[in-house]
Amino acid sequence: MSTAPASDIRQAKKGKKWWIIGAVLLAVLLFLFLRPNLGDNRSAHTRGDTVQAVAVDTAHRADVPVILQLLGTVVPITNVTITPRVSGHILAVYYQEGQHVHRGEELELIDPRPYEATLHQYMGTLAADRAQLAKARVDNARYQKLIKQNSTSAMLAKDQEFTVQQLEGQVAFDEANVRNATLNVLYCHIVAPVDGRVGIRALDAGNYVTVGQSGGLTTLTQMQPISVIFTLPQNNLPDVQDQLANHPSLTVEAWSSDNTTRLAVGTVKALDSQIDTATGTVRLRGIFPNEGERLFPNEFVNTHLLVQTLKGALVVPGNAIQTGPDGAFVYAVQQDMTVAIHPVKTGYSDDHLTVILSGLKEGERVVTDGINHLRPGSKVVIAAGPGSPEPPANTPSH
Repeated sequence: MSTAPASDIRQAKKGKKWWIIGAVLLAVLLFLFLRPNLGDNRSAHTRGDTVQAVAVDTAHRADVPVILQLLGTVVPITNVTITPRVSGHILAVYYQEGQHVHRGEELELIDPRPYEATLHQYMGTLAADRAQLAKARVDNARYQKLIKQNSTSAMLAKDQEFTVQQLEGQVAFDEANVRNATLNVLYCHIVAPVDGRVGIRALDAGNYVTVGQSGGLTTLTQMQPISVIFTLPQNNLPDVQDQLANHPSLTVEAWSSDNTTRLAVGTVKALDSQIDTATGTVRLRGIFPNEGERLFPNEFVNTHLLVQTLKGALVVPGNAIQTGPDGAFVYAVQQDMTVAIHPVKTGYSDDHLTVILSGLKEGERVVTDGINHLRPGSKVVIAAGPGSPEPPANTPSH
């Protein structure tokens, strides 16, 4: 096996070293050659020559309804706890829980037999006392004739008059007992005092109940119509008072608790007599027909109350309004397609539009989308549609 001379190995290593040095020098030359072009690209970005695509809208006049959104609670106009007015065993229950019943409809029956017996007893006593009274009146008439003929003493005649008066009082007492006993028999038939929905039953047939039973037998809630009580900040009270004076049937809408679904439309019927000093609010009551019963007692709702309409107000989309250290402003598009900051004073705002009180003129264009990277003097191009800007044709390539 032959071995290469040491001089040949040293010569090969020396050649490889010079090859590496040459490659490094070539890379340095290429970098120096390309560096001016890279610098030009960076300077182009630094100069801010990029045109930004934005969505715009025009400040215009519109009639804007001013709607107050207020928290409210559904409150039944009538909510009755059905309680027994006589004591006894429940013989029958005629309703189903949750059933709608009408006024006068029988709900439950308490055993009436003891009360019917008492009624008959009082009626018998009344009949007997009436008979005695009739006899006493006949006797009194006879005594009055005898006294005129001097055939009897005045004392006996006077005693007979007192007997008639006593029996008249007894008959009146008996009549009162009969009326009271009649009421007790009627009270055995528990009827609905109003139209409404019956609640959960507390006691079934067979249970013994007493007058003033704790918790009652069930509840009866009027569902149609129904009311919503809501609170109004005292600062808005003058506007609402003006509306109530000019429109006695001021419209109010009830919306779901998440404010996404309108449940019912009604009218304001009552304004409370005083402001709550603890909260600085005043209560109002709205009445709703509630035909579909979408409003349920004790439900929390949002109420929308129209207090006035701003005629011909200058408005822009709400997303055009920006907030800075000096307050609200908008980016207005100039004739040369650059943007400028316009400080504005805003008024009423809803989910879509904001009223401009000062700082803009009708017809001026404001940026509504693509605002994030704008600066005063930035060049813009109007995009084809909000939220989907198309790259402008004269945008420098990167």
